[in-house]
Amino acid sequence: MTNSRRRRGLTVASALLGGVLVLSACSGDDGDDASGSGGNETSAAKVDEAAAAKTSEAQIKITPKDGSSNASINNDAAVTVSKGTLTEVTMETAEGVAVEGEISADKTSWKPSVQLERSTTYKISATAEDSEGRAAHENASFTTVSPDNSFLGYFTPEDGSTVGVGMPVSINFDKAITNKAEVQKGVTVTSSSGQEVACHWFSANRMDCRPQDYWQEGATVTLKLALDGVEGAEGVYGVQQKTVTFKIGRNQVTYVDAETKQMKVTQDGKVVKTIPISAGAPENKTYEGQMVISEKFEETRMNGATVGFTDDDGKGEYDIKDVPHAMRLTTSGTFIHGNYWGSPSVFGNVNTSHGCVGLQDKKGADDPNTPGAWFYNNSIVGDVVVVQNTGDKTVSPDNGLNGWNMSWDQWTAGSAA
Repeated sequence: MTNSRRRRGLTVASALLGGVLVLSACSGDDGDDASGSGGNETSAAKVDEAAAAKTSEAQIKITPKDGSSNASINNDAAVTVSKGTLTEVTMETAEGVAVEGEISADKTSWKPSVQLERSTTYKISATAEDSEGRAAHENASFTTVSPDNSFLGYFTPEDGSTVGVGMPVSINFDKAITNKAEVQKGVTVTSSSGQEVACHWFSANRMDCRPQDYWQEGATVTLKLALDGVEGAEGVYGVQQKTVTFKIGRNQVTYVDAETKQMKVTQDGKVVKTIPISAGAPENKTYEGQMVISEKFEETRMNGATVGFTDDDGKGEYDIKDVPHAMRLTTSGTFIHGNYWGSPSVFGNVNTSHGCVGLQDKKGADDPNTPGAWFYNNSIVGDVVVVQNTGDKTVSPDNGLNGWNMSWDQWTAGSAA
């Protein structure tokens, strides 16, 4: 062997021996070499190993992700953990107001137990432990959707109420809806009677839902709003997730005949009472058509100026501050109400009103024996009042809750589904 080949051989052997020493050090062998690069690598490895031993395997996920905006006020906020269990979760507003929440029974998830507020920044802090008791921590902050970027639907009737057979579900949105089909998909109305229900858009802000015929007596109607996250218009999202139920009461339909000046109250198709009335005068005829009682007032003020009846001085032709037993039939101001200022001889004989239907009554609304009081006490919101033979036009279907004045074909043609 030449000297050069021998030197190369020694160099290779030295390298291999160095490799063995390094590998031995990493495997934990106790060597005496505490200096040089091998010692530094050994020290770093031990630090890494110790850190790994202390790190929790629990993996916490907070939604929405940190820094999110336009978050839902219903479903977005949540904390989950894998390879561990939650030990503590706190949520509060940026101002420090605590939000109630609850960890699940298996301690793998958490959700707030109250609906969040719009345009509010929230902070969530979560702690979890793995099977070895090692703690993991996670924090996030997000902001909920603003009123400018969200829409609400204000609905009637109220949850838990009992209403008449003519009561539609009416939803008024606080933003104009351009994506009507998607919004309508998020609204379902069903009845225990099994009646088919269809919805009709009167405008970009209003949608009513009803069956082909009046609701069946005694049925339970359920309205479900699943609008959370639904884009109603560009950049405008729904925030509601709600279920509402209401009951249909007895079947009461009242027929007002302006020609005979009599009113017949029917229940289940049978006349239970006939009451003399005074409808709109020839110059102020009462609308004809099927009208639904939408509001009841034991006493209310009626000022002609609010509905266009004014004198030359601009003041109302009438201003009665204590009209008894008033029930609204149209948004534009048609009521069926008690009348104490007219002569008793008027009722059943002369049409004298500005368009309302008047019943004999007493001032103060405290006499239960008057015709006005009887009808008020035996009527509920949602009852139908059918006005006939006035000589005026049929009431507009969107003037109040009066969609019954449309045929079923007309009604369903206004659906976006």
